[in-house]
Amino acid sequence: YLLTRAALLNVNVSFEEVARACGASRVSVWRRVTLPLLRPAIVAGLSLVILYVVSDFGAVSLLRYQTFTYAVYQQVTGRYDQTAAAVLSLLLVLFASIFLITERWFRRRSRFYQTTGRYRTSPRHPCGPFGATLITAYLALVLGASFGIPAWLLVQWTVSATAEGAVDARFFGFVWNSVALSGLAATAAVLIGTPLAYLANRWPSKLNVACLQAAYAGYVLPGPVGALAILILASQLIPFWYGTVLVLIIAYIVHFLPAGLQTMEPALQQITPNLEEASRSLGLGTFRTLRRVTLPLVKGGFIAAWVLMFLQCIKELPATLLLRPVGFDTLAVRVWLEASEEYFHLAAPSALLIVIVALPALLLLVSKDWRAA
Repeated sequence: YLLTRAALLNVNVSFEEVARACGASRVSVWRRVTLPLLRPAIVAGLSLVILYVVSDFGAVSLLRYQTFTYAVYQQVTGRYDQTAAAVLSLLLVLFASIFLITERWFRRRSRFYQTTGRYRTSPRHPCGPFGATLITAYLALVLGASFGIPAWLLVQWTVSATAEGAVDARFFGFVWNSVALSGLAATAAVLIGTPLAYLANRWPSKLNVACLQAAYAGYVLPGPVGALAILILASQLIPFWYGTVLVLIIAYIVHFLPAGLQTMEPALQQITPNLEEASRSLGLGTFRTLRRVTLPLVKGGFIAAWVLMFLQCIKELPATLLLRPVGFDTLAVRVWLEASEEYFHLAAPSALLIVIVALPALLLLVSKDWRAA
């Protein structure tokens, strides 16, 4: 939703109006004009969901559902069989690599530039009482099933836990740990991912494309295996930082940088290089063109990238469990520790705070038309 919405905000309504003026129906305009412009964002969102489900650990571990990631965690922590864990991890990496290569192959000759220099947003259309009722009912159903019912249960359990004294000063320390770590990791990931996405899209040499594809590897590695790899590397290469928060931030960046890249790439693909070439022909250098032309146009997509990485970092579990300093807990760790012992009412305050902390970032994203701003 976030990726498609950011792309829709950048679609110039003039294209649709020209198609309608040429006699195309609404369905034909959507299929032949709007949908091709949204295709990079839709494919990126699909890839993001698939890669996330493949590498998810928290939900499957609590439900005891046997997936590759959960099996890797069991091999590492329960049976201490690193060979079996490595084999399962290689299968995951192979699957993800095949998927990413296939997705890139299908997009290799496609271009989705909006070539006009004039931009107008789509006007709001009245849908009538019947249409408004259907839309409201559908949105209420989606919101209630995905957010309303779980949030109500969390509130009930949080009230019960608060009465038992579970919400104290130590609890708010967990909140600060989660917000600070997630904000730092998301900001650093955007700064690192910007040149990777820009170079791969504007100068797609073999080296630039290879660096971009290599950055996606961290997202599909199982959380426990990726965290253990970083732990071993940190102990060998930077022992003076071993056991610090910096190692945990590095793990977050490696694991969630692809989420930002999958958002930044479509934003860059919608900006034709002709605008940058025109800027340079008028005397602006490369860096001034990037700052005054490219970045303002892709701002919405980059903000979406930061929000996505922030939300995923704040609920990251396996890397935090294995790499956190002694006594350094986050909200996700507290949820997992309490829920794994079936103390669900004690896990509810931390889970509810994850939702509350994430809401301002989401509201900031959906309440602003970043293209107009």
